[in-house]
Amino acid sequence: MAKQRFAGSCHCGRVRFIVHADLATAAVCNCSICTKKGIVHLIVPPADFELVAGREELATYRFGTGIAQHQFCRTCGVQSFYIPRSDPNSIDVNVRCLEGVDVHGLELARFDGQNWEEANAGRVPWR
Repeated sequence: MAKQRFAGSCHCGRVRFIVHADLATAAVCNCSICTKKGIVHLIVPPADFELVAGREELATYRFGTGIAQHQFCRTCGVQSFYIPRSDPNSIDVNVRCLEGVDVHGLELARFDGQNWEEANAGRVPWR
């Protein structure tokens, strides 16, 4: 599947973005934060991501190694995208925040984030 253009946003719409991506690379992770948030990951290079509105609405949460920058809307609390630990030079978009995408129709890769060090072994986990 080729890259497609998708518009996305947080729940309240204050944070809006455009991403060019291939949904065939979408994945789920079983780590504590991804499980609780229900994120469906789509890692893209920064050149394929454009924040259209809401930079000033973003807050950042870090834990553990502090590498991942979990950004979320200050108003509605939704994490539309973030900087992932697995690939800190990329953007990880939450597929659930993309307009017109039904995540139930996607074949999702799986990543064992509960055992991150062993599962990652120096590579981007789901590419």
